[in-house]
Amino acid sequence: MSLLDRIEDCRHWDPDLYRPFVIAGRQFGRIDQNFAARLADFSATFEVTPTAVSLVDTLTSPELRSAAVREVLLRLRDAGDLPIWRDEDYPVARGWGEAPVMVMERGAVPHFGVRAFGVHMNGLVRSPEGLMMWVGHRSLSKPTGPGKLDHLVAGGQPHGIAIRENLIKECAEEAAIPRDLAEQARPAGLISYVCARQEGLRDDFCFIYDLFLPADFAPENTDGEVQGFYLWPIQKVIDILAEGDDFKFNCALVIIDFLVRHGYLSPDEPDYEAIVHGLRLPPIL
Repeated sequence: MSLLDRIEDCRHWDPDLYRPFVIAGRQFGRIDQNFAARLADFSATFEVTPTAVSLVDTLTSPELRSAAVREVLLRLRDAGDLPIWRDEDYPVARGWGEAPVMVMERGAVPHFGVRAFGVHMNGLVRSPEGLMMWVGHRSLSKPTGPGKLDHLVAGGQPHGIAIRENLIKECAEEAAIPRDLAEQARPAGLISYVCARQEGLRDDFCFIYDLFLPADFAPENTDGEVQGFYLWPIQKVIDILAEGDDFKFNCALVIIDFLVRHGYLSPDEPDYEAIVHGLRLPPIL
C-alpha cells in the first residue's frame, strides 16, 4: 500500500457504463444504465434513449426543471430507489461560478453523476514536537463513509450559501469552533476526482482550507456526525494514509495535497509526479 493507492481509489470508473445526462443540449452528468432505465418510467420529465438521458424540452427554466425533477425524485425515494435523502438542494452546473440550470436533492446527485462541490478544512496545531493534525472519526450512522477517519471539518456545498459561510457553519456544527476562530481559516486550493462509489458516480471538487488552532483548543461535535477527535503527529497521519483506507476516500486526497504543499512529500518520492497530477483530474465534461 502507498499514498498513490489513495489517489487510485478516486479514479476507478468506466465511461461505457454511463449515458450522458443532458439539459438544454448540454451535458451535465452521467447516469448508469440501470438508473437510466428507471427514469424511463417518467417520460413527462425525462427523455431516455440508448445514448442519453435528457430533460424534456418543455422544461425551459431552472424553476421548472427543479420542480419537475424533485417530483420524480420524491417518487423514487418513496419507492426505495433513493436510499439516501438529505433534504438539501445542490446546484447543477458544469463549473464553479456558473449559474445553475436547476437545483437537485443532494442525495440524488451521484445517481446523475452531476458535479458536486464541497469544503474540507485541515485543522492543525504547532507543538514543540512538530506539526499535529486534528482527525475526526465519522459516526457509524453517516450515510457515506461510516466509521472512517475524516478532517476536523468537512461538508458539501449546498445551493445559496457562500463557501466561506458554509465553512464557518460547518465549523460550528462539527467541531464547535467559534466564528472568530473559524474566520482565520485560509483557502489553500482544491482537489478533484471522478470515481464510481456505492452511492453512484462522484464527480467532485473539494475546496481546501487550512486552520492553525491554539494548542489549548479541543473540538467538540454538536451535530452527532462525529464520534470523536484525535490530535495526531503528522507522521502518524502519513503512516495511516499509506497503510490502508482508514481515511474517507476524498479526505485522503485533501491530506495528501497538504503534504505536498508543505513539503512533507518531495520530488525525491518515487510516485511524486503521479501523486501531484492525480490530485486534480481534468474535467470529464
